[in-house]
Amino acid sequence: MVLREVRKRIGVLGAFLAVALPTAALAAPAEAQAATLSMRGADISSLQRAVDLGAQYYTAAGTVADPLDILKGAGVNYVRLRVWNNPASGYNNAAKVLAYARTVKAKGFKLLIDFHYSDTWADPGVQTKPAAWSSHGISTLTKDVYDYTYGLCTSLKAQGTTPDSVQIGNEINVGMLWNDGKVVNNDFTNLSLLLKSGYNATKACNSSTQVIIHTANSDSDAHARWFYDGIRAKGVSWDITALSYYCNWHGTMANMTGVIADMISRYGKPTILAETATPFTTNNADSTGNSITTACPGYPATWAGQAAAFTAVQNAAKAGGAIGVFYWEPTWTAVPGNGWNPANIATSGDGWDNMAVFNWTNVFNGSVRWIS
Repeated sequence: MVLREVRKRIGVLGAFLAVALPTAALAAPAEAQAATLSMRGADISSLQRAVDLGAQYYTAAGTVADPLDILKGAGVNYVRLRVWNNPASGYNNAAKVLAYARTVKAKGFKLLIDFHYSDTWADPGVQTKPAAWSSHGISTLTKDVYDYTYGLCTSLKAQGTTPDSVQIGNEINVGMLWNDGKVVNNDFTNLSLLLKSGYNATKACNSSTQVIIHTANSDSDAHARWFYDGIRAKGVSWDITALSYYCNWHGTMANMTGVIADMISRYGKPTILAETATPFTTNNADSTGNSITTACPGYPATWAGQAAAFTAVQNAAKAGGAIGVFYWEPTWTAVPGNGWNPANIATSGDGWDNMAVFNWTNVFNGSVRWIS
């Protein structure tokens, strides 16, 4: 996405402007142990549209194959699907997610549903209410979140595709459903009401579905503690802590290891990277500029460099004790008509074509592996 990288950078800092930050974070606890990555994930939210447009994907050997089978062969066991309330494109809405969940579950994957609670992208720099909720205050929004979460969860359950986990919001560094659910002057009250509502709706649907709360705060303990301390103080419950890590935006891998270890030690919950990705080139496949234009430090933007960088991210997460790593949009190649903008999906391009694990002719990078 053209604006995604800008929003991430601004969003990480925006929460802390005019706010007193916590003191410097402690080093990673010595007891942190390398974990097993039981959640080896891929967010393939754009893939349904690509396949509908007739895109074909190829193994590293050049044979046409189902991209889900290719990913499974590379170690993926968990699929993440975003859901938007009423996107202009008609993709990533509840109906499309219900349909694709059947495909995903039929392949034997576990399922993570990523509620954005928006009609479009929600990330650290923007958390726009769905148009249908635009005039609603916090009390109504709390009911909206409950009803929408419970409704989709129960629909998934009814068709035999109960979600194994759900995210209540996407990269909610400073809240969601702005401005009512935005954290202002360190006040987490409204956000906590929304998070509790989403948690309760999920558990009412299926008590064993794990609730994930996701920020992009892998950049520092100070940022992560500010958020998760804030919601914990308000009595918010969650099952898994989730962070995003992109080497271009979130600092060194060693620092990320320390943040993960601190999250596990401080909150006593399993922790995952819900998003990461690494480039195989800095070149661009279409008319839309790339969201990331430089390689990870120490890893060239090449076929081999992408694979090595992703392996290093996974190992760094494991060293901190993480139980999962999700690659963000590994199948989002520059298929004409599958653009980044849901309001103009047919003609907007793809800012992620250099970050996919398939090249510009949709051939898989055979060196990429999800590791346990």
